[in-house]
Amino acid sequence: MERTIDTIRKDIRKLFEENPHVHVNVTMRHPKVSVQNGAAVIKGVYPNTFQLEETENGYTQRHCVQYNDVLIGRVEILELQDV
Repeated sequence: MERTIDTIRKDIRKLFEENPHVHVNVTMRHPKVSVQNGAAVIKGVYPNTFQLEETENGYTQRHCVQYNDVLIGRVEILELQDV
């Protein structure tokens, strides 16, 4: 099945409602974020973005992510492969 922004948005909303605890791979330059198989929580889902919270080395960070970042592979939510 071909992924589109709408299907990604729908799948992320489903994860948010059913079990927001996910694992992510993130590679972004601005802001510089690099996470491999990190535990994260989906904290909010909005029309154009969603919010992830991840804790690494005792520091909690929130990231606002566009659905396009998932579409082009900057952000990979491992649980989306099962949806």
